Amino acid sequence: MRVGVVGATGYAGSEVLRLCASHADLEVVVATGESNAGKRIADHVPALAAVYPSMVFDETNHVLTSDVDVVFLALPHGHSQKLVPQLVERRVSVVDLGADFRLKDKNEYHQWYGATHSAPELLSNSVYGLVERHRKELVGATLIAVPGCYPTASILALGPFLDAELIERHGIIVNALSGTSGAGRATSDRLHFSRLAGNAEAYGLLSHRHTPEIQQELDAELLFTPHLVATSRGMLVTAYGRVTDPSLTTESALTLLRSTYADDPFVVVVVDEPPTLKDPVGSNLCFVSARVDARTGWLIVMSSIDNLIKGAAGQAIQAWNVANARDETMGLPMTGVTP
Repeated sequence: MRVGVVGATGYAGSEVLRLCASHADLEVVVATGESNAGKRIADHVPALAAVYPSMVFDETNHVLTSDVDVVFLALPHGHSQKLVPQLVERRVSVVDLGADFRLKDKNEYHQWYGATHSAPELLSNSVYGLVERHRKELVGATLIAVPGCYPTASILALGPFLDAELIERHGIIVNALSGTSGAGRATSDRLHFSRLAGNAEAYGLLSHRHTPEIQQELDAELLFTPHLVATSRGMLVTAYGRVTDPSLTTESALTLLRSTYADDPFVVVVVDEPPTLKDPVGSNLCFVSARVDARTGWLIVMSSIDNLIKGAAGQAIQAWNVANARDETMGLPMTGVTP
């Protein structure tokens, strides 16, 4: 398959390039980066020099006239919707790592993103690309909305318990830690070394745009608070839900996780120790675990992912694999890096 990667100069886009290079059925023929057009990929991302020694970044619009089978879009919100209708009209498959086609309600998009969606007619055509929960719908999909990193970790942790009606659908608390690559490649005061080093900082209080995405997929109400921590990669989510079934124990909660994800190659259920932020780094894995506190009546669920792989580029390729009848694990790392 001939691949175009739009927004390839960002962290998620560069990760798509890296993973495509080891995928037997994906050949990148065009990579765009508006501010770096004409610059070699190898100069912008030296880590990719051996696999893209001479390819240069093109201007974004070049993808609209290129001979490609699939386009991976790694753009900030509001930008994908300008390109997707034209790609769909050309019958090019689209895998969107951005937020533009995740929410099904155009009014909710307007509420949380502060802009009117320019292609609302396509919202119903997109398939949410969280394979573990939408595998059947993804088969044959040609417009895939890749989940955000925080929703991925939160939904995989909480989903089995809400599906089984073991916790209440309101009053859920989600606290999350993320490495700085989740904030993107652009510089900001928050990402200056002197502020970031040795620091941890909450942001997006009450208004983070991943909130409606998590609520949509879980059909639940929650309070979501993300935190930026001084590491480049990794994400750790700890979520709390009020138990509705007094017979639920830590053992039965872990049994539910194991049975839910028994056939999912990228989900690892951790039993003895809770997952750490670093466990999945470098892989497309998601580590999950759970505890039940009988004293307070709360369920605690935890999950960790690499925010750039399972939280972005790896998930995009995993979803594309399923949509196109490839082995789900094709081209994706099954092991993290240690130390």
